[in-house]
Amino acid sequence: MDKQQKPQVAETLTVGEGAPGTARKQSRQPRYLLVTWIVLLLLGVLFFFASISDLVADIRTGLPSDHLEAFRALAGLTWDAAQRSAPQIVHFVTTLEVAYAFHEMVFALLFLLIVAFPFRARARWSWWACWVPMLANLAYTFTLAHYSTTTLIYSLIADIVLPLALLIHIPAFFRKQK
Repeated sequence: MDKQQKPQVAETLTVGEGAPGTARKQSRQPRYLLVTWIVLLLLGVLFFFASISDLVADIRTGLPSDHLEAFRALAGLTWDAAQRSAPQIVHFVTTLEVAYAFHEMVFALLFLLIVAFPFRARARWSWWACWVPMLANLAYTFTLAHYSTTTLIYSLIADIVLPLALLIHIPAFFRKQK
């Protein structure tokens, strides 16, 4: 078989039997799995930087700009009006936003660590664990994001990309072992 007929593949390493922490070469994987794995990593980076962005906005203005429409729809007044008329409530909302952003950051770091190491090594539990952020993603979409078209579009990216990337990996995690 010449090089033109070979499917594009990428190498992967997995923890092998033998000394703890050693890696052995495994059979080559299709390129699409490598690309999809990179997409999952990028999604984790997106989760992480979104939380950092929210924290910066919380510090600067008390509320991320993409939450302003949701605040107005739910509270019945603009953020500026709330800052003037109810500073204690504004302080409470900002405190919740900060806590929420830190929770997002923790989940993003956990997701990144799971995708970078056990998922890459094809630990089956990691495939299942990567579905957990969908709970937060969907909760965000249905509670806040639908109040703002821009925020809804951002949230739908995660709502669609994460399950698609995980479904693409089914053969790598669930084919019969030889």
